[in-house]
Amino acid sequence: MSKARAKKPVIRASEIGAYVYCRRAWWLKRAAGFEPAGKEEVFARGIAGHAGHGRLVRRASWQRRAALVFLALGIALLLLAAFSLGQV
Repeated sequence: MSKARAKKPVIRASEIGAYVYCRRAWWLKRAAGFEPAGKEEVFARGIAGHAGHGRLVRRASWQRRAALVFLALGIALLLLAAFSLGQV
């Protein structure tokens, strides 16, 4: 590999997304070396948000299973009532 090619910076796909979102912020981070203030706080809020969403998904899954059990129970009771009334 030539020296000229080895010195070229690598631009990752995530950087392209950051550039499209805000060119100035990309330049400040990439060329000027600035990092956004409060970055750790933003990550902490994101982690907490994802954890809360995970709890909601688990709860919705449990509620769906419970609804299916109650539906099956209701159908079974309806069939039992229909058969018992038909035999009287």
